Amino acid sequence: MQNTFDVIVIGGGHAGCEAAAAAARMGARTALVTHRFATIGAMSCNPAIGGLGKGHLVREVDALDGLMGRVADVGGIQFRMLNRKKGPAVRGPRTQADRKLYAAAMQAAITATENLNVIEGEADDLLIANGRMTGIRLADGREFGAGAVVITTGTFLRGLIHLGEQNWPAGRIDEAPALGLSKAFERIGFTLGRLKTGTPPRLDGKTIDWSAVEMQSADDPPEPFSVMTDRITTPQIQCGITRTTPATHEVIRANVHRSPMYSGQIKSSGPRYCPSIEDK
Repeated sequence: MQNTFDVIVIGGGHAGCEAAAAAARMGARTALVTHRFATIGAMSCNPAIGGLGKGHLVREVDALDGLMGRVADVGGIQFRMLNRKKGPAVRGPRTQADRKLYAAAMQAAITATENLNVIEGEADDLLIANGRMTGIRLADGREFGAGAVVITTGTFLRGLIHLGEQNWPAGRIDEAPALGLSKAFERIGFTLGRLKTGTPPRLDGKTIDWSAVEMQSADDPPEPFSVMTDRITTPQIQCGITRTTPATHEVIRANVHRSPMYSGQIKSSGPRYCPSIEDK
Protein backbone atom coordinates (compact mmCIF):
# COMPACT_ATOMS: atom_id res chain seq x y z
CA MET A 1 0.00 0.00 0.00
CA GLN A 2 1.18 3.51 -0.76
CA ASN A 3 2.13 5.78 2.13
CA THR A 4 0.89 9.07 0.66
CA PHE A 5 -2.72 10.00 -0.09
CA ASP A 6 -4.62 13.03 -1.28
CA VAL A 7 -7.09 12.67 1.60
CA ILE A 8 -6.97 10.75 4.88
CA VAL A 9 -10.20 10.34 6.87
CA ILE A 10 -9.86 9.34 10.53
CA GLY A 11 -12.87 7.40 11.84
CA GLY A 12 -15.17 4.87 10.18
CA GLY A 13 -18.60 5.90 11.47
CA HIS A 14 -21.42 7.51 9.48
CA ALA A 15 -19.56 10.76 8.74
CA GLY A 16 -16.23 9.09 8.05
CA CYS A 17 -17.65 6.61 5.57
CA GLU A 18 -19.42 9.38 3.65
CA ALA A 19 -16.36 11.66 3.68
CA ALA A 20 -14.00 8.93 2.50
CA ALA A 21 -16.35 7.69 -0.20
CA ALA A 22 -17.03 11.24 -1.43
CA ALA A 23 -13.32 12.04 -1.72
CA ALA A 24 -12.66 8.77 -3.54
CA ARG A 25 -15.57 9.35 -5.95
CA MET A 26 -14.02 12.70 -6.88
CA GLY A 27 -10.82 10.92 -7.88
CA ALA A 28 -8.75 11.60 -4.77
CA ARG A 29 -6.46 8.86 -3.51
CA THR A 30 -8.16 8.31 -0.18
CA ALA A 31 -7.44 6.38 3.01
CA LEU A 32 -9.97 5.63 5.74
CA VAL A 33 -8.24 5.03 9.07
CA THR A 34 -10.18 3.04 11.66
CA HIS A 35 -9.30 0.82 14.61
CA ARG A 36 -10.81 -2.26 12.98
CA PHE A 37 -12.44 -2.85 9.61
CA ALA A 38 -15.11 -4.93 11.36
CA THR A 39 -16.45 -1.84 13.16
CA ILE A 40 -16.97 0.27 10.02
CA GLY A 41 -20.61 1.32 9.91
CA ALA A 42 -21.28 0.23 13.50
CA MET A 43 -24.49 1.79 14.83
CA SER A 44 -23.23 2.72 18.28
CA CYS A 45 -26.14 4.58 19.81
CA ASN A 46 -29.43 4.32 17.97
CA PRO A 47 -30.04 1.54 15.41
CA ALA A 48 -32.18 3.75 13.20
CA ILE A 49 -31.67 5.96 10.17
CA GLY A 50 -33.66 9.12 9.48
CA GLY A 51 -36.59 10.47 11.44
CA LEU A 52 -37.92 13.98 11.99
CA GLY A 53 -35.27 16.55 11.14
CA LYS A 54 -32.94 13.82 9.87
CA GLY A 55 -34.64 11.77 7.18
CA HIS A 56 -34.42 14.58 4.62
CA LEU A 57 -30.67 14.78 5.26
CA VAL A 58 -30.31 11.11 4.32
CA ARG A 59 -32.19 11.86 1.10
CA GLU A 60 -29.86 14.80 0.41
CA VAL A 61 -26.80 12.61 0.99
CA ASP A 62 -28.27 10.14 -1.47
CA ALA A 63 -28.83 12.91 -4.03
CA LEU A 64 -25.08 13.60 -3.82
CA ASP A 65 -24.34 9.90 -4.49
CA GLY A 66 -23.63 9.15 -0.84
CA LEU A 67 -23.84 5.72 0.76
CA MET A 68 -26.16 5.99 3.76
CA GLY A 69 -29.48 5.84 1.90
CA ARG A 70 -28.54 2.75 -0.10
CA VAL A 71 -27.07 1.03 2.94
CA ALA A 72 -30.15 1.83 5.04
CA ASP A 73 -32.33 0.29 2.34
CA VAL A 74 -30.40 -2.97 2.79
CA GLY A 75 -30.28 -2.93 6.59
CA GLY A 76 -33.72 -1.45 7.32
CA ILE A 77 -36.22 -3.76 8.98
CA GLN A 78 -39.07 -1.33 9.71
CA PHE A 79 -39.69 1.63 7.41
CA ARG A 80 -42.19 4.31 8.42
CA MET A 81 -42.98 7.83 7.23
CA LEU A 82 -43.35 9.89 10.41
CA ASN A 83 -45.80 12.81 10.68
CA ARG A 84 -47.76 11.41 7.75
CA LYS A 85 -50.95 13.16 8.96
CA LYS A 86 -49.23 16.54 8.63
CA GLY A 87 -47.97 18.42 5.59
CA PRO A 88 -45.14 17.13 3.37
CA ALA A 89 -42.69 19.73 4.71
CA VAL A 90 -42.64 18.19 8.20
CA ARG A 91 -42.75 14.50 7.33
CA GLY A 92 -39.73 12.37 8.12
CA PRO A 93 -38.76 9.01 6.61
CA ARG A 94 -37.23 6.65 9.15
CA THR A 95 -36.17 3.04 9.34
CA GLN A 96 -35.24 0.88 12.28
CA ALA A 97 -32.15 -1.04 11.19
CA ASP A 98 -30.59 -4.40 11.85
CA ARG A 99 -27.16 -3.39 13.16
CA LYS A 100 -25.38 -6.38 11.62
CA LEU A 101 -27.04 -5.97 8.22
CA TYR A 102 -26.30 -2.24 8.15
CA ALA A 103 -22.63 -2.64 9.09
CA ALA A 104 -22.12 -5.46 6.58
CA ALA A 105 -23.71 -3.39 3.80
CA MET A 106 -21.58 -0.34 4.64
CA GLN A 107 -18.41 -2.42 4.74
CA ALA A 108 -19.28 -3.88 1.34
CA ALA A 109 -19.91 -0.39 -0.06
CA ILE A 110 -16.57 0.89 1.26
CA THR A 111 -14.73 -2.13 -0.14
CA ALA A 112 -16.31 -1.60 -3.56
CA THR A 113 -15.35 2.10 -3.75
CA GLU A 114 -12.46 2.76 -6.12
CA ASN A 115 -9.53 4.90 -4.93
CA LEU A 116 -10.39 4.08 -1.30
CA ASN A 117 -8.01 2.18 0.99
CA VAL A 118 -8.86 1.12 4.55
CA ILE A 119 -6.02 1.30 7.08
CA GLU A 120 -6.53 -0.50 10.39
CA GLY A 121 -4.89 1.29 13.28
CA GLU A 122 -5.21 4.11 15.80
CA ALA A 123 -4.40 7.62 14.60
CA ASP A 124 -2.11 8.89 17.35
CA ASP A 125 -0.60 12.15 16.08
CA LEU A 126 -0.96 14.83 13.41
CA LEU A 127 2.06 15.66 11.26
CA ILE A 128 2.46 19.38 10.61
CA ALA A 129 5.15 21.25 8.69
CA ASN A 130 5.30 25.03 8.19
CA GLY A 131 1.83 25.43 9.67
CA ARG A 132 0.27 22.94 7.26
CA MET A 133 -1.08 19.44 7.82
CA THR A 134 1.12 16.90 6.06
CA GLY A 135 -0.14 13.57 7.39
CA ILE A 136 -0.70 11.38 10.43
CA ARG A 137 1.19 8.95 12.64
CA LEU A 138 -0.44 5.79 13.97
CA ALA A 139 0.06 4.39 17.46
CA ASP A 140 2.22 1.59 16.01
CA GLY A 141 4.60 4.12 14.45
CA ARG A 142 3.44 3.98 10.83
CA GLU A 143 3.26 7.34 9.09
CA PHE A 144 1.08 8.36 6.14
CA GLY A 145 1.31 11.60 4.22
CA ALA A 146 -1.76 13.50 3.01
CA GLY A 147 -2.77 16.70 1.31
CA ALA A 148 -5.80 16.92 3.61
CA VAL A 149 -6.88 15.17 6.81
CA VAL A 150 -10.55 14.88 7.77
CA ILE A 151 -11.38 14.17 11.44
CA THR A 152 -14.56 12.14 12.01
CA THR A 153 -13.75 10.49 15.33
CA GLY A 154 -17.20 10.72 16.90
CA THR A 155 -17.17 9.77 20.58
CA PHE A 156 -13.60 8.43 20.59
CA LEU A 157 -11.58 11.61 21.34
CA ARG A 158 -10.65 11.08 25.00
CA GLY A 159 -13.95 9.23 25.29
CA LEU A 160 -15.40 8.34 28.68
CA ILE A 161 -18.23 5.87 29.24
CA HIS A 162 -20.59 6.15 32.22
CA LEU A 163 -22.60 3.10 33.27
CA GLY A 164 -24.60 3.87 36.37
CA GLU A 165 -22.16 5.06 39.01
CA GLN A 166 -19.12 3.64 37.20
CA ASN A 167 -17.08 5.22 34.42
CA TRP A 168 -13.99 4.31 32.40
CA PRO A 169 -12.10 5.53 29.30
CA ALA A 170 -13.58 4.13 26.09
CA GLY A 171 -14.68 5.21 22.64
CA ARG A 172 -17.72 2.99 22.91
CA ILE A 173 -18.37 -0.24 24.78
CA ASP A 174 -15.35 -2.60 24.64
CA GLU A 175 -13.33 -0.20 22.43
CA ALA A 176 -10.44 2.04 23.48
CA PRO A 177 -10.64 5.84 23.21
CA ALA A 178 -8.39 8.01 21.02
CA LEU A 179 -6.07 9.57 23.58
CA GLY A 180 -3.07 10.45 21.41
CA LEU A 181 -5.14 12.39 18.90
CA SER A 182 -6.68 14.46 21.70
CA LYS A 183 -3.19 15.38 22.92
CA ALA A 184 -2.22 16.32 19.35
CA PHE A 185 -5.12 18.76 19.11
CA GLU A 186 -4.16 20.37 22.40
CA ARG A 187 -0.53 20.62 21.36
CA ILE A 188 -1.37 22.62 18.24
CA GLY A 189 -3.64 25.01 20.13
CA PHE A 190 -7.18 23.65 20.07
CA THR A 191 -9.32 23.79 23.20
CA LEU A 192 -11.14 20.52 23.81
CA GLY A 193 -14.69 20.39 25.13
CA ARG A 194 -16.86 17.47 26.14
CA LEU A 195 -20.35 16.57 24.97
CA LYS A 196 -22.69 14.01 26.48
CA THR A 197 -24.94 11.51 24.76
CA GLY A 198 -27.07 8.84 26.40
CA THR A 199 -27.50 5.32 25.01
CA PRO A 200 -30.57 3.45 26.31
CA PRO A 201 -30.10 -0.14 27.49
CA ARG A 202 -30.99 -2.89 25.04
CA LEU A 203 -33.73 -5.34 25.95
CA ASP A 204 -33.60 -9.04 25.10
CA GLY A 205 -36.66 -9.64 22.94
CA LYS A 206 -37.03 -13.16 24.33
CA THR A 207 -37.74 -11.70 27.78
CA ILE A 208 -40.60 -9.41 26.67
CA ASP A 209 -44.29 -10.31 26.94
CA TRP A 210 -45.22 -9.10 23.46
CA SER A 211 -48.92 -9.75 24.09
CA ALA A 212 -48.91 -6.84 26.56
CA VAL A 213 -47.19 -4.43 24.15
CA GLU A 214 -48.84 -2.18 21.59
CA MET A 215 -47.56 -3.31 18.18
CA GLN A 216 -46.79 -0.94 15.31
CA SER A 217 -46.50 -2.25 11.76
CA ALA A 218 -44.15 -0.99 9.08
CA ASP A 219 -45.43 0.95 6.08
CA ASP A 220 -46.66 -1.32 3.31
CA PRO A 221 -45.02 -1.01 0.90
CA PRO A 222 -41.91 0.46 2.55
CA GLU A 223 -40.55 3.59 0.87
CA PRO A 224 -36.78 3.42 0.18
CA PHE A 225 -34.38 6.20 1.12
CA SER A 226 -32.36 5.95 -2.07
CA VAL A 227 -33.52 6.74 -5.59
CA MET A 228 -31.25 3.86 -6.63
CA THR A 229 -33.36 1.32 -4.72
CA ASP A 230 -36.26 -0.13 -6.70
CA ARG A 231 -37.88 -1.82 -3.69
CA ILE A 232 -37.07 -2.99 -0.18
CA THR A 233 -36.35 -6.73 -0.11
CA THR A 234 -35.27 -7.13 3.54
CA PRO A 235 -38.11 -8.71 5.58
CA GLN A 236 -39.94 -6.12 7.69
CA ILE A 237 -40.92 -6.51 11.34
CA GLN A 238 -43.32 -4.92 13.79
CA CYS A 239 -42.11 -2.68 16.60
CA GLY A 240 -43.48 -2.67 20.12
CA ILE A 241 -44.46 0.60 21.81
CA THR A 242 -44.03 0.83 25.58
CA ARG A 243 -44.68 3.63 28.04
CA THR A 244 -43.49 4.45 31.52
CA THR A 245 -45.87 4.17 34.47
CA PRO A 246 -46.15 5.91 37.86
CA ALA A 247 -44.15 3.01 39.30
CA THR A 248 -41.38 3.69 36.76
CA HIS A 249 -41.37 7.36 37.70
CA GLU A 250 -41.06 6.52 41.38
CA VAL A 251 -37.98 4.36 40.75
CA ILE A 252 -36.40 7.23 38.80
CA ARG A 253 -37.20 9.83 41.47
CA ALA A 254 -35.79 7.61 44.21
CA ASN A 255 -32.51 7.11 42.35
CA VAL A 256 -32.07 10.28 40.28
CA HIS A 257 -29.27 11.43 42.60
CA ARG A 258 -27.23 8.44 41.40
CA SER A 259 -27.47 9.50 37.76
CA PRO A 260 -24.11 10.82 36.43
CA MET A 261 -25.87 13.96 35.18
CA TYR A 262 -27.14 14.75 38.70
CA SER A 263 -24.31 13.36 40.84
CA GLY A 264 -21.72 15.65 39.25
CA GLN A 265 -19.84 12.92 37.35
CA ILE A 266 -20.91 14.52 34.04
CA LYS A 267 -20.50 18.28 33.72
CA SER A 268 -20.91 18.54 29.94
CA SER A 269 -24.01 19.42 27.94
CA GLY A 270 -26.34 16.80 26.53
CA PRO A 271 -28.17 16.93 23.19
CA ARG A 272 -31.04 19.43 23.22
CA TYR A 273 -33.69 17.22 21.63
CA CYS A 274 -32.69 13.82 23.01
CA PRO A 275 -32.90 14.03 26.82
CA SER A 276 -32.28 11.09 29.11
CA ILE A 277 -35.27 9.57 30.86
CA GLU A 278 -34.50 11.28 34.19
CA ASP A 279 -34.58 14.67 32.42
CA LYS A 280 -37.93 13.87 30.87
